Amino acid sequence: MLAALLDGMDAALCAFGADGAVTHWNREAERLLGWTAAEAVGRQGLAGWAVRKEDADEVEADLLAATRSPGRQVHEFALLTKDGRRVLVRTQSSAVLGPDGRAAGVYCAFSEVHAQIDLERSIALSEALFVDASWGVVLVDADLRPAVVNAHAARALGMGRTAVLGRPLGDLLTQGVEELESALTHVLAEGTPPAAAELWVMLRSDEVEQTRRCWRSGFVRLASPLAEEPVPLGVGWIFQDVTDAKRAEQEASLLRFRAQQLHRAGRAAGECEDPMEAAAVHLDFALAGFADHGLIDVVGGGSGGGEGGAPEDGPSALVRAIASPAGAPGPSEAMPPTGIPVAYGPGHPAAQALERCGSVRAGAGPAIAEGWAAARKWPDGTVHGLCVVLRSRGRTLGVATFLRGPSRRPFDRADASYAEDVASRIAAALDLADLAGGPAGREP
Repeated sequence: MLAALLDGMDAALCAFGADGAVTHWNREAERLLGWTAAEAVGRQGLAGWAVRKEDADEVEADLLAATRSPGRQVHEFALLTKDGRRVLVRTQSSAVLGPDGRAAGVYCAFSEVHAQIDLERSIALSEALFVDASWGVVLVDADLRPAVVNAHAARALGMGRTAVLGRPLGDLLTQGVEELESALTHVLAEGTPPAAAELWVMLRSDEVEQTRRCWRSGFVRLASPLAEEPVPLGVGWIFQDVTDAKRAEQEASLLRFRAQQLHRAGRAAGECEDPMEAAAVHLDFALAGFADHGLIDVVGGGSGGGEGGAPEDGPSALVRAIASPAGAPGPSEAMPPTGIPVAYGPGHPAAQALERCGSVRAGAGPAIAEGWAAARKWPDGTVHGLCVVLRSRGRTLGVATFLRGPSRRPFDRADASYAEDVASRIAAALDLADLAGGPAGREP
């Protein structure tokens, strides 16, 4: 059994008796130096065959020093192969104690320095990744459960390092679980992907805040170096939070798109002979990627409010002038100039926009009440509204309303700023129509 254990070791091993003769020589030592056990066992020391004579005294002194010192002794020196080459090895030697507690010999395990350094580097890298790394590192087993988590990843997941281990990913994330599990399964089956992936996730610890995070993730399949066939042990998942950078990139892209839409709308409106048609063009260009529907209501009478803002008639004076189609998609069209006010109820967002002479956002909330949109005279399916006052030459001309369905997020402050830019252009076109005696603000 002892011979089988020695021959099965991954490290080369030899042993010396109290008289300095070689007593053991395993297969790894034979592979490394070329000397067989029959050729090595029984030789007196290593001089002349495994070590150059010039180096023999120093090497044997280092090996025998283990008999006089407790613990292991580590040394580096050159050994000779059977064909005369020199191999730099790192050795660990320790005394073999007899029944009386005295040193009865020395055993020495050795390997090539380069192989040992590679191993130490791998161990040092693993330790650094799981202690000092500034990005998240998670080892996921074949069952898609975290097996090892570094400190950075534990902080990113909002839990302690030990609390994460062995738990399903669904216990850690509320969104992005399917994408992450799909990526891990692909890596286990196909190997390491060629590029990093960006995953949007939401943590269970942030469920109240509903904060989505973007993690730039890389995946590496782990296989055991000891297995005869490559059997995956799991996946190394390395990620970094790039939420701020992605949001800044998205905001910059959105600003560029909206600026381009305003520019294109201005060019197209400049070719319209009818100012009302120009106002409809501005509305159509604004709806692209911004809202599902748009409405333009003007103050009845055509003269608009005074310098203070809202007209004296209040919300009953708002007359529908332009509307985008509520059914099939198509261009916005001017409404017939009937002069009949829109039946907005008290506290309607359009009325509030007139009163405040500013922008008003409205939403149905998480639990959408039946008839919420109909009560506000908005198309069915509307859950988010934004009303922006139309002002030109110090007068209030009406209200522009932008509407979104349930598939879109609520309007925010950036949306209100964009809507105000669009409203200023629409108001200028309506003012021109009023000056030209068009239907923008006068009754038939």
